[in-house]
Amino acid sequence: MSYLTDRKRAEGLGSAKSGTRAHWNMTISSVALAILVPLFVFTFGPMLGRPHPEVIAYFARPFPSVVAALTIAVGFAHFRHGAQVMIEDYSQGLTRKVLILATIIVSYAAAATGVIAVVGLALKGA
Repeated sequence: MSYLTDRKRAEGLGSAKSGTRAHWNMTISSVALAILVPLFVFTFGPMLGRPHPEVIAYFARPFPSVVAALTIAVGFAHFRHGAQVMIEDYSQGLTRKVLILATIIVSYAAAATGVIAVVGLALKGA
């Protein structure tokens, strides 16, 4: 029979003090993506199958290139947070640390690659 109080049993298992911030980050990025993804589809969609010079001229305009860059940046930030939460829930120890580090590196690298590609398209047409 244990004489520990509920508080003593839960000590060390409580909040990591970042749950609210992580929740708000995911909520804000979700709302941003709910706006950006339809904009991206309607700006990117008409260019599918078009000749290369026409696509370059289209993405030289500010609105399509900004929408594409924001969608890529916010999308990969949202992916990073979501994947990190999933890894924290289902792995532990060194594996958790390595997977989180790999997820952060891959998401930042992919976001940077996408944004640089969009900037390159925008500058090539200018």
